[in-house]
Amino acid sequence: MGRAIQWLAAGVIFLLIPVTGISGTITAVRATVMETWPAVGTVRPRSETKIQAQIQAQVKAVHVRAGDPVNPGDLLVTLDNRRPLSTLDRAKQGLQAATAARQKALQGIESAKAAHTEARLNFQRIKGYLSANAATRQELEMAESNFIQATAGLSMAKEALSQTDSGIKQAKEVVKQAQVGLGFTRITAPVQGEVIQRLVEPGDLALPGKPLVMLRTQTGFRIEAHVREGLVSRVSPGTRLRAEIPTLGTFCQAVVEEIIPYADPETRTFLVKAAIDPLKGLYPGMYAKLMIPESSKQVVLIPRSCVIRTGQLELVRVQTDHGWERRYVTTGKEKKDQIEVLSGVAPGEVLGTGKTGDNGEEK
Repeated sequence: MGRAIQWLAAGVIFLLIPVTGISGTITAVRATVMETWPAVGTVRPRSETKIQAQIQAQVKAVHVRAGDPVNPGDLLVTLDNRRPLSTLDRAKQGLQAATAARQKALQGIESAKAAHTEARLNFQRIKGYLSANAATRQELEMAESNFIQATAGLSMAKEALSQTDSGIKQAKEVVKQAQVGLGFTRITAPVQGEVIQRLVEPGDLALPGKPLVMLRTQTGFRIEAHVREGLVSRVSPGTRLRAEIPTLGTFCQAVVEEIIPYADPETRTFLVKAAIDPLKGLYPGMYAKLMIPESSKQVVLIPRSCVIRTGQLELVRVQTDHGWERRYVTTGKEKKDQIEVLSGVAPGEVLGTGKTGDNGEEK
């Protein structure tokens, strides 16, 4: 390499040196790039179900662990069933008592019917006797009174039967409710899915509304991120965003599925849910970011292969009227295989793309 000539112009250091190893050229271009704001979020299953207890009871056994696949009807958790069994036994005893009461009411109706028939026939007979002057008016009135009482007794017997029918119906409903309560002690999977979290252990107390097991019911994941209120208008369902999973060191595409139309009054942010494809090593609960469009700016872009790095210095090879020269540059963000140049190169300038070694020298 020949002698280097260095001078300073407009705050930019230029090195006019003989440059070799250039295999091609590229023209620096001005482009519009979108500045993004990272909305912090969490990876969650695309669809998840919280399996909760319906009754208060002690957990007797948990039959699944995280990662287990389940099908509809598979047993997940068993609760202590002694109290529901006792309730069911009492309900069945009540039904038996109601059934016995109905049988007694039926017998009462038969007796009332017989008494009613006898009283009716006696009344009719005395009435005939009175016409033939073979009975007195007092005997007729007594027979009529007995007939009226027998009619009332028959009506009361029928009412008692109706009440026992109602009692049986109510007792059957109590038995049904007790059976349902007993069924709540066997908690099964409602849909096909995968266990993602086991929230109780044997001996814990299950309470109504307290989650016991969490299931992922659909494949795929989504990112739930909080977007500040000033930027939420820049996204809508169907918007494609760039997402970052820092733990995996990777970026992926996310599609906005839902925006909760309510701002958190403490953080002044909206919850945005965006679907992403499954990635190797991706699990629910991982840290993630959604890149929300914030503003656009004009920048100079060049291929990353044009930048020569020597320690902390960055140089490019620029074609001038005097030949090739090395020029110090300041770079910004990388865009795939391109990089922003903040200073040192103007749009339209021609840069060399030859291969260089690790120390910045041409190969």
